[in-house]
Amino acid sequence: MRTPFLVALLLLLVSTAGAERKRDPLTEAETDQLREVRMEPYARLKLFVKFAEARLDSIDQMRIDPKQTAGRGKKIHDLLVDFTAIIDELNSNMDNYAGEPTTADGIKQFRKGLKEVILATDRLTGRLRGLKRSGENDSGDNPEANEYKFVLQDSQDAVKSSQDIAKEYSEKIKDSSADKKK
Repeated sequence: MRTPFLVALLLLLVSTAGAERKRDPLTEAETDQLREVRMEPYARLKLFVKFAEARLDSIDQMRIDPKQTAGRGKKIHDLLVDFTAIIDELNSNMDNYAGEPTTADGIKQFRKGLKEVILATDRLTGRLRGLKRSGENDSGDNPEANEYKFVLQDSQDAVKSSQDIAKEYSEKIKDSSADKKK
C-alpha cells in the first residue's frame, strides 16, 4: 500500500526537477532590446557584446567592493555562466546571419558586426586572462577562485570560439566579394 504512494511521490519529484527552468542570462530589458533589432545584424551583435561586457563589469565591481566578499566566488561563477551563455548566443546569431544576408545592406551590416565581434573578443580575452591571473596566488590554492576556475575556462573557450567564427565568416564574405568583382 505504501509502495504505490512512494512511487508516485518519486515520479512527482523527478518530473518537477526536470521541469525546473534554466535561468535566463539576459534581463527582460536586454531581451526587449534584442527583439527590437532582430533584423539588424550589426546592432544585434553589438548588443550581445555589450551584454557580455556588462557581466565582466559586474565581476570587476564585485571584486573591488569590500562589502561583497561574502559568497563572491559563487557570484562570480554565476556571472561567468551568464557571460558564457551570452557568448554562445552571439555565436548562434553569427551562424544564423551567415546564411541570411542576401541584400547588399544585410551583408554590409553583417560584416560590420563581425568586425565589432573581432575587436570585442580581443578585449574580452584580456579581461578574462586578468581575472584568471588575479585568482591565482603563490600557493595555487585560492578558495574563491576555485569556485569559478572551471567556468572561467569555459568562458575563455567560448570567446576563442566566437573570435574564430567571426574571422571565418569575415573571410568568407571577403572571398565572396572578391569573386563577385571578378
